[in-house]
Amino acid sequence: MIIEIKIPSPGESISEVEIANWLVEDGDVVEKDQEVAEVESEKATLPLLATDSGKIKILAPAGETHPVGAVACTIDTSVKPTAKAKKKESEEKTAKSEEESAKKPEVEKLETSEKSDVKVTPVAEQMMKDHGLSVKDIIQGLKRITKQEVQAVISQNDPTVISTPAKDISRESESVKMSSLRRKLSERLVTVKNETAMLTTFNEVDMSEVIRLRKKYQQQFTEKHGVKLGFMSFFTRAVTIALKTYPSLNSMIDGDNIVHFDYCDIGIAVQAEKGLLVPVIRNAEALNMAEIEKKIIELADKARKNRISMDDMAGGTFTISNGGLFGSMLSTPILNPPQAAILGMHNIIERPVAVDGKVEIRPVMYLALSYDHRLIDGRDSVGFLVKVKELLESPENMIFSEANPEKLLLDL
Repeated sequence: MIIEIKIPSPGESISEVEIANWLVEDGDVVEKDQEVAEVESEKATLPLLATDSGKIKILAPAGETHPVGAVACTIDTSVKPTAKAKKKESEEKTAKSEEESAKKPEVEKLETSEKSDVKVTPVAEQMMKDHGLSVKDIIQGLKRITKQEVQAVISQNDPTVISTPAKDISRESESVKMSSLRRKLSERLVTVKNETAMLTTFNEVDMSEVIRLRKKYQQQFTEKHGVKLGFMSFFTRAVTIALKTYPSLNSMIDGDNIVHFDYCDIGIAVQAEKGLLVPVIRNAEALNMAEIEKKIIELADKARKNRISMDDMAGGTFTISNGGLFGSMLSTPILNPPQAAILGMHNIIERPVAVDGKVEIRPVMYLALSYDHRLIDGRDSVGFLVKVKELLESPENMIFSEANPEKLLLDL
């Protein structure tokens, strides 16, 4: 029996997708539910699964665009994986494992025969051990000997010869087809620039208290919840509280109407291999710190493995982007339409600040809030960012939301 495997729909309004690559060869015998290809759309990358076991015939070439619902491949279910084939696959895995194990002693012998003939730096030696490579493997892997290598040997043999640094000059170029995800991202960025009145306001936050809490309770938090306490949960919690105080930032334009949301679906920008993805934490205002951390880890892992789904990214009322992961000191994050605002985090640097008339060194992070001025006035945007700053500098206030714990105590 011949079964057709059709290209799935990644979501509404998407009519074409691209086969990023096939994970099997034409004519291979596949198992039921095995991932046979990666389907890339303008919004996400999805796996294509074999609905039954059998011999596969590939009909949709990789690297080309195909309509949703088109037949990507067929499976001949009359051809089943034989016990012999399975045994062969198992033997190949075992042989590969044994081969890798056999390589390790060979690398460890660098201290003796090989190392006596070839000079190996400690860093290079450790890299070779980590990847199971010997000196012989490295030498065989060299494709060419350049002027730089020759001059290095001359200098070693005759110290009186002064070598000049060699320059590997190249004028080669490579043209790579832009992925559907990258094309769509490009279009959205231009749209945001042309169709919104985007402004950015800045502030700085003293991260001393957040850092103190993380250091003090990190071990207990990890032991109880099974995840580490990161910075993102503090920011997510602070943002959800600030959005309740300044609801205009938790809104969007729908035609001639303004839609306000009672819930906070927070998008967390994640840099994946194929582009920037923004998976969403639903009802983040109802989650505790541990639940937020677990959700962030889950979504980020799916994004980096290209297993993020449309449901994971649909919606979102506000976005947080952490450029500090890459060392950014300050930036103007771009809006994630149709959302009205986005918060940009940056790296934490020890800076001199004035505290009670004295100069102290404090860990400071610059914050940037980009917003659509059509929806959000300057007062609300600045007030929101100040509120986030206050909550992060006094994290205990996140427990009481709008209430000041001291005023609660004094019934004020």
